[in-house]
Amino acid sequence: MSSYILLSFDIEEFDIPEEYGEKLEDKVKFEVSFNGLKVIISLLEQLNINATFFVTANFTAYHGSIIQEIASKHEIASHGFYHSSFRIEDLKKSRLFLEELTGNKVTGFRMPRLSKIDEREIKIAGYEYNSSINPTYIPGRYNNFFKPRTAYYSNNLLNIPVSVTPLIRFPLFWLSFKNLPFWLIKLMSKVTIQHDNYLNIYFHPWEFIDINSFSLPNYIKRYSGESMIIKLEKYLIWLKEQGDFIYFSEFKQKIIYNLLD
Repeated sequence: MSSYILLSFDIEEFDIPEEYGEKLEDKVKFEVSFNGLKVIISLLEQLNINATFFVTANFTAYHGSIIQEIASKHEIASHGFYHSSFRIEDLKKSRLFLEELTGNKVTGFRMPRLSKIDEREIKIAGYEYNSSINPTYIPGRYNNFFKPRTAYYSNNLLNIPVSVTPLIRFPLFWLSFKNLPFWLIKLMSKVTIQHDNYLNIYFHPWEFIDINSFSLPNYIKRYSGESMIIKLEKYLIWLKEQGDFIYFSEFKQKIIYNLLD
Protein backbone atom coordinates (compact mmCIF):
# COMPACT_ATOMS: atom_id res chain seq x y z
CA MET A 1 0.00 0.00 0.00
CA SER A 2 1.36 3.41 -0.98
CA SER A 3 1.92 6.14 1.57
CA TYR A 4 0.66 9.66 0.94
CA ILE A 5 1.83 13.13 1.90
CA LEU A 6 -0.92 15.73 2.31
CA LEU A 7 0.94 19.02 2.22
CA SER A 8 -1.07 22.19 2.71
CA PHE A 9 -0.62 25.91 3.27
CA ASP A 10 -3.10 28.24 4.96
CA ILE A 11 -3.19 31.46 2.94
CA GLU A 12 -4.60 34.20 5.10
CA GLU A 13 -4.19 37.74 6.31
CA PHE A 14 -1.06 37.98 8.49
CA ASP A 15 -3.02 38.82 11.61
CA ILE A 16 -1.20 36.75 14.21
CA PRO A 17 0.60 39.82 15.70
CA GLU A 18 -2.83 41.17 16.64
CA GLU A 19 -3.26 38.22 18.99
CA TYR A 20 -0.34 39.72 20.90
CA GLY A 21 -1.52 43.32 20.88
CA GLU A 22 0.14 44.71 17.74
CA LYS A 23 -2.39 46.35 15.43
CA LEU A 24 -1.51 46.09 11.73
CA GLU A 25 -2.80 47.87 8.66
CA ASP A 26 -4.54 45.66 6.11
CA LYS A 27 -1.87 46.51 3.56
CA VAL A 28 0.81 44.99 5.81
CA LYS A 29 -1.23 41.87 6.54
CA PHE A 30 -1.69 41.09 2.86
CA GLU A 31 1.83 42.06 1.82
CA VAL A 32 3.52 39.77 4.33
CA SER A 33 1.46 36.75 3.28
CA PHE A 34 1.78 37.57 -0.42
CA ASN A 35 5.57 37.78 -0.27
CA GLY A 36 5.80 34.49 1.59
CA LEU A 37 3.42 32.87 -0.86
CA LYS A 38 5.64 33.74 -3.82
CA VAL A 39 8.54 31.97 -2.13
CA ILE A 40 6.42 28.86 -1.47
CA ILE A 41 5.14 28.67 -5.04
CA SER A 42 8.69 28.86 -6.36
CA LEU A 43 9.88 26.07 -4.05
CA LEU A 44 6.99 23.75 -4.96
CA GLU A 45 7.61 24.33 -8.65
CA GLN A 46 11.32 23.65 -8.21
CA LEU A 47 10.62 20.35 -6.41
CA ASN A 48 7.62 19.41 -8.60
CA ILE A 49 5.37 18.90 -5.57
CA ASN A 50 1.59 19.20 -5.37
CA ALA A 51 -0.09 20.92 -2.44
CA THR A 52 -3.51 22.03 -1.24
CA PHE A 53 -3.96 25.72 -0.39
CA PHE A 54 -6.64 26.66 2.15
CA VAL A 55 -7.38 30.29 1.26
CA THR A 56 -9.47 33.00 2.87
CA ALA A 57 -11.76 34.76 0.43
CA ASN A 58 -10.57 38.05 1.89
CA PHE A 59 -6.98 37.36 0.81
CA THR A 60 -8.26 36.25 -2.58
CA ALA A 61 -10.12 39.54 -3.03
CA TYR A 62 -6.79 41.38 -2.62
CA HIS A 63 -4.57 39.00 -4.59
CA GLY A 64 -6.84 37.14 -6.97
CA SER A 65 -4.28 36.73 -9.76
CA ILE A 66 -1.85 34.71 -7.66
CA ILE A 67 -4.68 32.46 -6.43
CA GLN A 68 -5.72 31.86 -10.03
CA GLU A 69 -2.11 30.96 -10.80
CA ILE A 70 -2.04 28.49 -7.91
CA ALA A 71 -5.39 27.00 -8.92
CA SER A 72 -3.97 26.06 -12.33
CA LYS A 73 -1.45 23.70 -10.67
CA HIS A 74 -2.66 22.94 -7.16
CA GLU A 75 -5.87 22.40 -5.20
CA ILE A 76 -7.71 25.37 -3.73
CA ALA A 77 -9.81 24.87 -0.59
CA SER A 78 -11.56 27.31 1.72
CA HIS A 79 -10.10 28.83 4.88
CA GLY A 80 -13.24 30.87 5.52
CA PHE A 81 -13.99 34.38 4.36
CA TYR A 82 -11.99 36.32 6.97
CA HIS A 83 -9.27 34.95 9.21
CA SER A 84 -10.12 36.97 12.32
CA SER A 85 -13.91 36.80 12.24
CA PHE A 86 -16.45 34.13 11.38
CA ARG A 87 -20.15 33.76 10.64
CA ILE A 88 -21.90 30.55 9.59
CA GLU A 89 -22.94 32.11 6.28
CA ASP A 90 -19.23 32.65 5.49
CA LEU A 91 -18.87 28.91 4.92
CA LYS A 92 -20.91 28.88 1.73
CA LYS A 93 -20.02 32.45 0.81
CA SER A 94 -16.27 31.73 0.78
CA ARG A 95 -16.72 28.52 -1.22
CA LEU A 96 -18.73 30.26 -3.93
CA PHE A 97 -16.29 33.18 -4.04
CA LEU A 98 -13.31 30.87 -4.58
CA GLU A 99 -15.13 28.78 -7.17
CA GLU A 100 -16.11 31.84 -9.17
CA LEU A 101 -12.56 33.19 -9.17
CA THR A 102 -10.77 29.92 -9.99
CA GLY A 103 -13.39 28.18 -12.11
CA ASN A 104 -12.72 25.03 -10.06
CA LYS A 105 -14.95 23.15 -7.64
CA VAL A 106 -13.96 23.79 -4.01
CA THR A 107 -14.64 20.74 -1.84
CA GLY A 108 -12.50 21.25 1.26
CA PHE A 109 -12.60 23.49 4.32
CA ARG A 110 -10.28 24.34 7.20
CA MET A 111 -11.39 26.60 10.03
CA PRO A 112 -9.03 29.49 10.87
CA ARG A 113 -6.87 28.67 13.90
CA LEU A 114 -8.47 25.19 13.81
CA SER A 115 -11.25 26.59 15.99
CA LYS A 116 -14.24 24.45 16.90
CA ILE A 117 -17.03 24.35 14.34
CA ASP A 118 -20.17 22.27 13.80
CA GLU A 119 -19.22 19.84 11.02
CA ARG A 120 -22.89 19.58 10.02
CA GLU A 121 -22.74 23.22 8.97
CA ILE A 122 -19.67 22.48 6.84
CA LYS A 123 -21.58 19.75 5.02
CA ILE A 124 -24.64 21.97 4.54
CA ALA A 125 -22.39 24.65 2.99
CA GLY A 126 -21.45 22.19 0.24
CA TYR A 127 -18.07 20.83 1.33
CA GLU A 128 -16.98 17.21 1.07
CA TYR A 129 -14.09 17.19 3.54
CA ASN A 130 -12.94 19.08 6.62
CA SER A 131 -9.38 19.47 7.95
CA SER A 132 -10.07 21.62 11.01
CA ILE A 133 -9.07 19.20 13.77
CA ASN A 134 -5.73 18.87 15.52
CA PRO A 135 -6.34 15.66 17.52
CA THR A 136 -4.21 16.55 20.51
CA TYR A 137 -4.20 18.89 23.51
CA ILE A 138 -2.66 22.35 23.22
CA PRO A 139 -3.26 24.58 26.28
CA GLY A 140 -5.29 27.66 25.50
CA ARG A 141 -6.21 26.40 22.03
CA TYR A 142 -8.09 23.11 22.03
CA ASN A 143 -8.45 19.72 23.65
CA ASN A 144 -9.07 17.10 20.97
CA PHE A 145 -6.99 14.36 22.56
CA PHE A 146 -9.79 11.80 22.45
CA LYS A 147 -10.97 12.53 18.92
CA PRO A 148 -9.93 10.15 16.12
CA ARG A 149 -6.31 10.54 15.04
CA THR A 150 -6.85 9.55 11.43
CA ALA A 151 -9.38 10.25 8.68
CA TYR A 152 -12.97 9.37 9.53
CA TYR A 153 -16.51 10.03 8.33
CA SER A 154 -19.03 11.84 10.50
CA ASN A 155 -22.36 13.35 9.40
CA ASN A 156 -21.53 12.38 5.79
CA LEU A 157 -18.40 14.52 5.91
CA LEU A 158 -14.83 13.23 5.65
CA ASN A 159 -12.73 14.66 8.47
CA ILE A 160 -8.96 14.64 7.85
CA PRO A 161 -7.28 15.60 11.13
CA VAL A 162 -3.84 17.19 11.17
CA SER A 163 -1.26 14.47 11.81
CA VAL A 164 -0.06 13.68 15.30
CA THR A 165 2.19 10.82 16.33
CA PRO A 166 0.69 7.50 17.44
CA LEU A 167 0.10 6.93 21.16
CA ILE A 168 1.37 10.20 22.69
CA ARG A 169 -0.24 12.32 19.96
CA PHE A 170 2.61 14.77 19.59
CA PRO A 171 1.47 17.40 17.04
CA LEU A 172 3.36 17.55 13.75
CA PHE A 173 2.15 21.00 12.73
CA TRP A 174 4.05 24.15 11.81
CA LEU A 175 5.10 25.13 15.33
CA SER A 176 6.70 21.75 15.91
CA PHE A 177 8.56 21.97 12.62
CA LYS A 178 9.80 25.45 13.48
CA ASN A 179 11.05 24.69 16.98
CA LEU A 180 12.22 21.07 17.06
CA PRO A 181 15.49 19.60 15.76
CA PHE A 182 15.27 18.45 12.15
CA TRP A 183 16.23 14.86 13.00
CA LEU A 184 13.39 14.62 15.50
CA ILE A 185 10.82 15.98 13.03
CA LYS A 186 11.93 13.39 10.48
CA LEU A 187 11.77 10.59 13.04
CA MET A 188 8.27 11.48 14.23
CA SER A 189 7.09 11.98 10.65
CA LYS A 190 8.43 8.57 9.61
CA VAL A 191 6.82 6.79 12.55
CA THR A 192 3.49 8.45 11.75
CA ILE A 193 3.66 7.66 8.04
CA GLN A 194 4.49 4.01 8.75
CA HIS A 195 1.62 3.76 11.23
CA ASP A 196 -1.06 5.68 9.28
CA ASN A 197 0.12 5.35 5.65
CA TYR A 198 -0.20 9.12 5.27
CA LEU A 199 0.93 12.43 6.76
CA ASN A 200 -1.17 15.61 6.96
CA ILE A 201 1.03 18.66 7.59
CA TYR A 202 0.44 22.38 7.11
CA PHE A 203 2.31 25.68 7.10
CA HIS A 204 1.63 29.40 6.48
CA PRO A 205 3.32 31.46 3.76
CA TRP A 206 4.16 34.21 6.26
CA GLU A 207 6.52 31.82 8.06
CA PHE A 208 8.88 31.95 5.10
CA ILE A 209 9.78 35.62 5.18
CA ASP A 210 11.51 37.53 7.98
CA ILE A 211 8.92 38.41 10.66
CA ASN A 212 11.37 39.31 13.44
CA SER A 213 10.28 42.95 13.42
CA PHE A 214 6.78 42.06 14.65
CA SER A 215 5.68 41.72 18.28
CA LEU A 216 5.54 37.94 18.44
CA PRO A 217 6.83 35.31 20.87
CA ASN A 218 10.19 33.87 19.91
CA TYR A 219 8.72 30.41 19.35
CA ILE A 220 6.63 31.88 16.52
CA LYS A 221 9.10 34.19 14.81
CA ARG A 222 12.31 32.18 15.24
CA TYR A 223 13.79 30.63 12.12
CA SER A 224 11.49 32.69 9.90
CA GLY A 225 12.48 33.64 6.39
CA GLU A 226 15.39 32.00 4.58
CA SER A 227 16.26 29.57 7.37
CA MET A 228 12.71 28.19 7.27
CA ILE A 229 12.78 27.86 3.49
CA ILE A 230 16.04 25.90 3.66
CA LYS A 231 14.61 23.64 6.36
CA LEU A 232 11.35 23.11 4.45
CA GLU A 233 13.20 22.30 1.24
CA LYS A 234 15.25 19.62 2.99
CA TYR A 235 12.10 18.24 4.62
CA LEU A 236 10.13 18.07 1.37
CA ILE A 237 13.00 16.38 -0.46
CA TRP A 238 13.13 13.81 2.34
CA LEU A 239 9.34 13.35 2.28
CA LYS A 240 9.43 12.57 -1.43
CA GLU A 241 11.24 9.38 -0.43
CA GLN A 242 8.52 8.51 2.10
CA GLY A 243 5.39 8.78 -0.02
CA ASP A 244 3.47 10.42 -2.86
CA PHE A 245 2.33 14.04 -2.56
CA ILE A 246 -1.38 14.21 -3.35
CA TYR A 247 -4.22 16.71 -2.97
CA PHE A 248 -6.72 16.35 -0.15
CA SER A 249 -9.47 15.76 -2.71
CA GLU A 250 -7.44 12.89 -4.20
CA PHE A 251 -6.96 11.44 -0.73
CA LYS A 252 -10.74 11.57 -0.23
CA GLN A 253 -11.23 9.43 -3.34
CA LYS A 254 -8.68 6.90 -2.12
CA ILE A 255 -10.50 6.67 1.22
CA ILE A 256 -13.74 5.91 -0.65
CA TYR A 257 -12.09 3.20 -2.75
CA ASN A 258 -10.63 1.60 0.38
CA LEU A 259 -14.05 1.50 1.98
CA LEU A 260 -15.49 -0.20 -1.11
CA ASP A 261 -12.77 -2.86 -1.27
